[in-house]
Amino acid sequence: MAAGPMLLVLLAAGAVLPARDPLLNVCMDAKHHKSKPGPEDKLHDQCSPWKDNACCTANTSSEAHKDESNLYNFNWNHCGVMPPKCKRHFIQDTCLYECSPNLGPWIDQADSSWRRERILHVPLCQEDCEQWWEDCRDAVTCKENWHKGWNWATGRNRCPWGSMCRPFSEVFPRPKDLCEKIWSHSYKYTTARRGSGRCIQMWFDPAQGNPNVVVAKYYSWKKRSSPAGMEDLAPESDQALCALPWSVLVLLPPALVLLPEVARGCGSHGWGSL
Repeated sequence: MAAGPMLLVLLAAGAVLPARDPLLNVCMDAKHHKSKPGPEDKLHDQCSPWKDNACCTANTSSEAHKDESNLYNFNWNHCGVMPPKCKRHFIQDTCLYECSPNLGPWIDQADSSWRRERILHVPLCQEDCEQWWEDCRDAVTCKENWHKGWNWATGRNRCPWGSMCRPFSEVFPRPKDLCEKIWSHSYKYTTARRGSGRCIQMWFDPAQGNPNVVVAKYYSWKKRSSPAGMEDLAPESDQALCALPWSVLVLLPPALVLLPEVARGCGSHGWGSL
């Protein structure tokens, strides 16, 4: 494709966008979040993928890995010891929540005493949700919604009186049940795959860049405008964009990275693995 038409597409897309999108590169107004994202070289273990640009501090990332963290006095082992393969997903979930600066399109008002904002209906990639459920199906819990309803008499969460400890596979019969119900619909189960540009990844290889930057751009654009008319762009424009590395795509205006054909064509290669 000639460079001229491609340049015109880039300029036209960029001209209609604001200089700074308030839904991009932001932190929630919550208990442990920083006011603005920034580098954190010493993020601990599973939180380290966000070290280049994080909403969490090193101390928060360290606390996220403890069985009984001081972050929220929450005990993962409320029905016996949680298997390590299951616990790593909850640690990663915590790291995403505390550290990611790419959740702006899903930030919503919260009515709790310990935070003013929360996330709601974050579209989680299919692989991430299904692997979470698969690795936790034999773990045991007494509650479907972990946000509320616990017995806090001892200062730590305990199962409410009369509840029974049951396998996750009974409490959450499907991956969708686990991902959507456990945190009051913070997440939304999707059939979108990693690398599609349409879903948030809990797990990714930071050496390949943060794939959630592109996803946030797409959903931010979607919230404030209609995709009508975008389908008229020439297919060769999409192919030219697909030839660009993701490190370049994240710098492009959202009006380009959200194109359906771009997302499908460029989404055949995922980032990282569990």
